[in-house]
Amino acid sequence: MSDRSEKEKPVKYFDYSLLFLVIFLVGFGLVMLYSVSSYESQSTFGDAAYYLKRQAGMALGGLVCMLVISRIPYSIWKRFSAPIYLLALVLCIAVIAAGHDANGSQRWLEIGPVRFQPSEIAKIAVIIYMAAVLSKMPKQIRNFRTIIKILIRVAPLVLLIAYSNLSTGIIVAGICILMMFVASPKYSHFFILAGLVAAAAVIFIVTQTYRGARIMAWLHPEDYPDDAYQTLQGLYAIGSGGLFGKGLGGSVQKLGYVPEAQNDFIFTIICEELGLFGAICVILLFVLLIWRFMVIANNSADLFGAMIVVGVMCHIALQVVLNLAVVTNSIPNTGVTLPFISYGGTSMVILLAEMGLV
Repeated sequence: MSDRSEKEKPVKYFDYSLLFLVIFLVGFGLVMLYSVSSYESQSTFGDAAYYLKRQAGMALGGLVCMLVISRIPYSIWKRFSAPIYLLALVLCIAVIAAGHDANGSQRWLEIGPVRFQPSEIAKIAVIIYMAAVLSKMPKQIRNFRTIIKILIRVAPLVLLIAYSNLSTGIIVAGICILMMFVASPKYSHFFILAGLVAAAAVIFIVTQTYRGARIMAWLHPEDYPDDAYQTLQGLYAIGSGGLFGKGLGGSVQKLGYVPEAQNDFIFTIICEELGLFGAICVILLFVLLIWRFMVIANNSADLFGAMIVVGVMCHIALQVVLNLAVVTNSIPNTGVTLPFISYGGTSMVILLAEMGLV
């Protein structure tokens, strides 16, 4: 009897490769954040480690959150997927009605001493919600009508996010579409969907004049030095790094030339200080992270678990690709951060919570 009971015990598996990659990325991000932000921190706040201290505190809280979530059976989240989605919806409405304005953008919500971005919470909420929906209809997803029904469900959240933060709205919409793409056995429907999205994007750009100006600044940055200032300075940083860079802390462009270098354009300073070699190493780290996601998704016990991992993988992959495309001027500047490395407390906590789910 004892031998049989031992055989029937479920084997618990923990992916230490993923844990190592996450901890390394967080640690590397903190080192680079201090290197990039120390000048601005000292000149603005009188403390060279101002941004580092804030980010380190949020990273520590995120790691605790990751460990706690990793101990909770992921099947529980399926029961609460709809309330979590509705909570994200309410928070996004609240940020439009009573959000905190910073740098011309109303994206933050303050509840007592806590200040956070509801759009970041919406990312993990939509991953859990989409995973629950797709796991309930694995066969119906092959019908185009089902795809449209699911998109109608998530459209309110996407539109609310896009209203105040277009880039995050694009990422949330991309997560939903990619999760359906992975779950569906028919790919032809998504070519039609891609055409509709492209048409909507063209109409949006034409009707919004400032978007058109941003497109022109992207196509001809030298002719629009004011609109494309951040992009041009970022390209100078990338180009001056060479093969092995100027050394950690040796960047010139971070000394007030690249605006908000610790946020969206931190990768440009990585290129300047660590060179092409360092940039490739960072990209390889994200490739390894995505590879581990694929391994975990393929070995998941059920479709719900697999779709959660796929959703997180889509989130990370989209942000990395869009961030690298922006800083290299491959696409217009959209304000997308680099996961685990760019400054942002809410983003760090949510990313680590997602790693706990995985």
